[in-house]
Amino acid sequence: MKPFSLRAFPMVAAIALATGCSSLPSLNPFASSAPKPAPLVDFKPTARIVPVWEANIGKAGTYVFQPAVVGDSVYAAARAGDVARFENGRAVWRVRAGSDLSAGVGADGSLAVVVTADGKVIAYDAQTGSERWRSPIGAEVLAPPAVGGDVVVVRTSDHRLFALNARDGSRRWVYTRSNPPLALRSYAGVVIEGAVVLAGFPGGKLGVVSLANGGAITELTVSAPRGATELERVADVAGTPVTTRREVCAVSYQGRAACFDASNGNALWARDFSSSVGMDRDTRFAVITDDRDAVNALDVYSGASVWKQDGLARRGVTRPLLVGDNVVVGDAQGFVHVLARDTGAFAARDRADSSAIVAPPRAQGTGFVVQSQDGRITVYELR
Repeated sequence: MKPFSLRAFPMVAAIALATGCSSLPSLNPFASSAPKPAPLVDFKPTARIVPVWEANIGKAGTYVFQPAVVGDSVYAAARAGDVARFENGRAVWRVRAGSDLSAGVGADGSLAVVVTADGKVIAYDAQTGSERWRSPIGAEVLAPPAVGGDVVVVRTSDHRLFALNARDGSRRWVYTRSNPPLALRSYAGVVIEGAVVLAGFPGGKLGVVSLANGGAITELTVSAPRGATELERVADVAGTPVTTRREVCAVSYQGRAACFDASNGNALWARDFSSSVGMDRDTRFAVITDDRDAVNALDVYSGASVWKQDGLARRGVTRPLLVGDNVVVGDAQGFVHVLARDTGAFAARDRADSSAIVAPPRAQGTGFVVQSQDGRITVYELR
């Protein structure tokens, strides 16, 4: 394996749907024949979940729209083409893209970037909402763009990566790799970490790509496909990879969860796991929502199981988010569930909307942001 290092550089959603295969109905949150969700259990709250403000951006349709959080600002988009920047429940600016959109917003302090359903990347000034540029890439995009410094990286639904100049939208490079014949329809984005781009791919691979030129630096094996049929061999990396200065971690569908040493790519640990939405981690735990909607906490240094919360079975649970002493997930009935980080016990609950929460919650300070499929944006504080 060719060595790579994230240590030398400063360090930095998802859901997956079956592609062309009706044999995976459990991966589709919009399926009409979904199994009956587990009833909500009573518990004694040990945390307070306080709605700070709400706003509405518009419906997501059959797509997944993740909001972007930069400081006090929340950037959000909707299927019909609305894009907005919110602060304290007020729209600082709101524009129409003039075309349907297919993915949420990628943003930093300079740009807010979205992608139209016909494959045009649009960049807006993050402060004023004025359009900076449009760049056609001619491919479907389901994941929010990654914006970092002078580059915007977009992942297409056929698993190509396009890097565009953040100044004018001109194309810098395209990264293409071979993929197995059957793969998940992934809403997971990519991560820009210093001089590299990290992206999960079909076949259980975590790619490390040069941000400068799109060259493949290495591929880390999260899991290897197993089984006699193509369906059994689906082992795609699910969700956006999570990183620190020393480790990079990811989980795959029908495969494993694994963490790697960021300085050389060596595997630190791996555990058999199956997830179609992904994981989060902090300095103590790696937390994963598995494909049975159980939330699992693993020791981040050894991969040993710490706790498992299986009281949300069949509720369409999102990728988890670690916020302080808590773990936050949303579900397909619009509920937000807060679990105690150390034990997995239910700590608080609130219903953000009557429509599903499919996009993963996003951290904001000591709280978090959720966006429902009907477009309600809720900012919560945890106390």
